Amino acid sequence: MKINIGIDGPVASGKSTIAKKVAQQLGYIHIDTGAMYRCVAYMAMQAKVDIHNEAQVSALLPSLHIKLHSNGSIECNGRDITSQIRSHEVSNAASVVAAFSSVRKNLVIQQQKMAQEKGYVMDGRDINTVVLPDSECQIYLTASIESRAARRYLDLQARGQDVNLDIIKHDIQTRDYNDMNRLDSPLKVSQNAHVIDTSHMSIEEVVTQIVTLAKEVHND
Repeated sequence: MKINIGIDGPVASGKSTIAKKVAQQLGYIHIDTGAMYRCVAYMAMQAKVDIHNEAQVSALLPSLHIKLHSNGSIECNGRDITSQIRSHEVSNAASVVAAFSSVRKNLVIQQQKMAQEKGYVMDGRDINTVVLPDSECQIYLTASIESRAARRYLDLQARGQDVNLDIIKHDIQTRDYNDMNRLDSPLKVSQNAHVIDTSHMSIEEVVTQIVTLAKEVHND
């Protein structure tokens, strides 16, 4: 029988990339919950509502139909917005809307339904503390501010975006503070989590460590 693997951690710690590779190696399905919050933020920006106004953002939720595809693409209301939600501006806006209880409640219900059958690798910021507290293999990825800023900088540059490393570092520090200090489901290490510092590790090394932990849990 398959298990669920929850991966939490701050922005740019490599959660989604690593979760996707872990899922591929184990034959599991990857659920990128952060992409769902990015979708809400992006659609709110497109609708020109005030992203700092919970009531306005929440009013959009019933009309948003988000689909996460196995190839990594993200669809909302039948439109592929995979590349659009990866911009620096959407990333910052996602941190704002993710603090709203109404938004979190709506998306958490969807995420829990997705993972009911087991065999999922889900990454985010409250997977092991709120969404899937009973996940059999719990991981918390972390890394230094410097290494996370460098990763985000290179990623955005590769996407053709004009970015500044100092601004990215400042924005990551701000997002860390917001994520860890919000009233609803703050980012924190779950009681049963294995903490992995990825600052000086390759993606392959982290994936191997998580796959090994998952197999140990599965065989217990």
